[in-house]
Amino acid sequence: MFVHKVDEDLSLKLIDYQDAEELYNLSDRSRDHLRTWLPWINFTHSPDDTKKFIQASLQRYADNDGLTVCILYHGKIAGVVDFLEFDWGNKKTSVGYWMGADYKGKGLLTRSCRTLFDYAFQDMGLNRIEIRAAEENIKSRGIPERLGFVQEGVVRQAALLYDEYTDHVVYGMLAEEWSSNR
Repeated sequence: MFVHKVDEDLSLKLIDYQDAEELYNLSDRSRDHLRTWLPWINFTHSPDDTKKFIQASLQRYADNDGLTVCILYHGKIAGVVDFLEFDWGNKKTSVGYWMGADYKGKGLLTRSCRTLFDYAFQDMGLNRIEIRAAEENIKSRGIPERLGFVQEGVVRQAALLYDEYTDHVVYGMLAEEWSSNR
């Protein structure tokens, strides 16, 4: 099992089938918190549903078309960060993430993303990382803002969320900007 230590409290590990029950339980305990912005929670009813997500994530990883890691806080899964797909021709990716309700406000997502973005730019040779967040999702938007991403615009009615269209704010970071921020 691949585990990368971020600091003494925090590690990142490649998602694995063995994580299904713990990850499901975290999402189940965090249902109300996650439901506001992530409709997939309504379709996650058991560890088997989480296993399907893990299977798809591992297939994308095997195809070199994505990377999903669990955020471990004191050895417990606290959330997930996901390179949703790699566009190798243009050397870019987009990012998704979520944090369990019990772990909010500790800076875990920011620290995890910083570490993964270092890896993406330095080791993977990517040139661009994009993050989209619902305009009203201030917590999610805080991650790219704290990490120095550039707000590039708003995609109007980007997602249908519970019968309402939601605008997404688009943030981008280029490899040269990331290097100069360090």
